Amino acid sequence: MHIDKDLVAASATPLVLGILADGESYGYAIAKRVAELSGGRMQWTDGMLYPLLHRLERLGLVASSWGRSETGRRRKHYAITDAGRDALAERQEQWAVVAGALRQVWQGVRDDARAVHLPGAAAEGWA
Repeated sequence: MHIDKDLVAASATPLVLGILADGESYGYAIAKRVAELSGGRMQWTDGMLYPLLHRLERLGLVASSWGRSETGRRRKHYAITDAGRDALAERQEQWAVVAGALRQVWQGVRDDARAVHLPGAAAEGWA
């Protein structure tokens, strides 16, 4: 399944902030977590993730520090800041409104589809 780039872009900030709310992480691990959370349907590239992390850092929503991997390789770790936690809470409220609206619209679409496909419904309409 292909996920539209506008939907990926809209969900990127709350996904990263939510992942970092569970603890500090580094780029590859964040991308891997997004893939896990989406059942493999969202595969983020470095070209998408790192500009986002840098923007979140400029905005003060995440902070970074250099660390070392188990093999001794340097890598940048990211942690959510207090401002990032506030932004995450705000995004969660926004997404709850959007998800609620979509749920209602989609429920209406399902109800309409069921009404059309109910046995006997078409025959009753022609009686």
